[in-house]
Formats: sequence, C-alpha cells, structure tokens
Amino acid sequence: MKRQLKWTLAALLLLALTLAVGRAYKTRQAAGAPVVPVQAAALIELAASDVIPVQWHELTQGLPVSGTLKAVHSAVIKARVAGELTELSVREGDRVQAGQVLAKIEVSDYQSRLQQAEQQAEAAKAQGDIAQRQYDNNKALVDQGFISRTALDSSLASLQAAQATHRAALAAAQIARKSLEDTVIRAPLTGQVAQRLVQPGERVAVDARILEIVDLRQLELEASLPAADSLTLQVGQTAELRIEGSRSSVKARLARINPSAQAGNRSVMVYLSITNPAGLDLPLRQGLFAEGTLGTRRIKALAVPVSSVRTDQVQPYVQWVSQGKLVHQPVVTGARGMVDADLLVAVEGLPEGALVVRSAAGLLRAGSAVRFTPIPGGAGLTKAAPAASAPPAR
Repeated sequence: MKRQLKWTLAALLLLALTLAVGRAYKTRQAAGAPVVPVQAAALIELAASDVIPVQWHELTQGLPVSGTLKAVHSAVIKARVAGELTELSVREGDRVQAGQVLAKIEVSDYQSRLQQAEQQAEAAKAQGDIAQRQYDNNKALVDQGFISRTALDSSLASLQAAQATHRAALAAAQIARKSLEDTVIRAPLTGQVAQRLVQPGERVAVDARILEIVDLRQLELEASLPAADSLTLQVGQTAELRIEGSRSSVKARLARINPSAQAGNRSVMVYLSITNPAGLDLPLRQGLFAEGTLGTRRIKALAVPVSSVRTDQVQPYVQWVSQGKLVHQPVVTGARGMVDADLLVAVEGLPEGALVVRSAAGLLRAGSAVRFTPIPGGAGLTKAAPAASAPPAR
C-alpha cells in the first residue's frame, strides 16, 4: 500500500513539472522573444579573369638562365686628337652607316703642322741631294787617286745621315697627315647611337669619349651557371628567353662557354646568341633583363600557373570552382616549364577544364558559394568545370 502511494506521488510531481515548463514556454513566445535565424552560406563573387581553366600544355624545361642583353658589336668612339669639336651631327637613337662622318674637330692647327712637316721633309731631301753629289764626286776623285779613302768614307757617312734625316722628315709628315685625317670622326660600324657624351663647341682631349654605337641586329645574353650544370652543356643548344617588358618569347642559341670558372663562386659563364627578330611587341634593346631556360625539352601535361598552387598547408592545393562552390583540392605537382612567357607547373588531381582561382584572388573559404560577376556587354563566364569527374574535395 505504501509502495503504491509513493509511485502515485512521483507521477503527480512529474506532471506538475511538465505543466510548469510548458506554461513558461508559452509565456516566452507570447512575450515576443527573438528567434535566431539559420545563418546563410557565404557568397563569393569572382570575375572571369580571376580563374583559369586547367588545360594541356607543352612545358619547356631546361636550366634557368638570366642576365642582361648586350650587343655583340658595339663601339665607343673616342677622339684621336685633341681640339675643339666643331661639328657633331648625330644624337641618341640615330642610325648610322659604317664610314659615315659623325663629327669634326678644328683642323687649322693640324693643317699647319702637316705643312711644316712637309717643308721639313723637302729641306731634308735637298740636303740629301747635296750629300749624294759630294759622295759621287769624292768617289771619282778616289778612283783617280786625287784624295784619300778616308775622305770618301766621310762623305758616305754624311750621305747616309742626310738620307736618314729625310726619311724621318717623311715619317713626321705622315704622322701629321694622319692627325689631320683624325679630325674627321667616322662611324666604325653600322648601328644606332646609344650615347652622345659631348656637345659641339667643347674642347676634347685625346681618348675623350664622344659617342657610343651599338648594332642591335645581334645580341648576347651573358649568364652564370653552377659548375655542375655547366658539365652537360654543349655549344649549339637552344634556349627560350622572356625579355623584360615583352610577352613574347625569344629563341636563343648557346654560342660560347667560358673555359674557366669564376674565382670565388666557381660558376661558369655562358653566352647565348640572339638574333633580333622582327615583329616583337617590344624590340630588343641592349641592357634589358632576360630570363628563360637553356637546353630545353618539351613535355605535355595538364598544367596551371605556379602562382595558383598554394603551399600554406602541409600538402600543396589549389582553389577551384566545382558545382558553384569553392573547393580546396590537394594536388601533386610535377614538372615546371615556360609557356608563352608564363611559368606553369604540371598538376595531378584536377580534371581538364577545371576553373582554378588565380593567386591574385587571395585565400578564399572552402565551401563558399561562387557567383561570377557578369562582364558588361558580354555573356560572362560560360564554360564550367566538369562536375562528374571532380576528385574528392578536402
């Protein structure tokens, strides 16, 4: 009897507690308590230029080289004689032909020196003629026995001295003539003026720099390579270079290999010959920076830009758009190579056509919904990544 009473009291207590909780819940609803809404998924807007499709590419591989371009044929024109520069007809960028007159130096002093030297040569010639006649007369007298042999030897010495003086005077005249010719400065090669270092009216000294001329039809890239890499090189190997400021790649050929290693770093200098081609978006110039690959070979692979592969986690991954959402996809990277002046890397783990987010977009949250911003006047991004072949997402 007592046991049944206890169970009855417990049931009544539980019922009262249930009624109290229900009454409190209804009271809270009646008071207008705020209801917490379900948080909407994050939305990311991307432009068509923020993604790049995974495609098959022929990657160019080889030893990385870099350096500045230098003209194979160039010349710094210096003054061979001192004087006032009376004429300088060319400026930077002007084209010149070999033998063309570029500048002139005041000639009056050198004309006077040439005239003086020529007159001294004539005087020496006259003295030589007198000495020749004396020698001939003395020789005849010696043969007849009228004078001694000693007198003949003395006249011979005088003749030889006069002849030597004449030859020296002729040489001096030739030097003066050459100095007069050097007052006219001519182009030693065909090319373009790179520097104009003096102005008309200035007085220049001997060996003063006046102009620099470069021939841009043939350029060279001087690059430094580690000693171990240089062992596999052969003259004639090809290279692909990207020139600073240009999107076009340029073909080059290994022309020479330095037989000696550089002191200190033990590197070996190599020289790549470049023929300046027509039709580049930027003509080649001396001093431009160039980089590329030497001893190239090509492989075909699915590739993306190296900058699109993120390495802030343990395994490399890329961000790509699959079924309207952003996915962080682990990838296995392979060979790297140049394609149209871009450095690409082969990847495994992505389907062909997958839209990979470029590095400029930054790090985005995985699982976010993606919407592409329409391009004004265009249809926007129409090609989506295949969803059926998508690998498992991380």
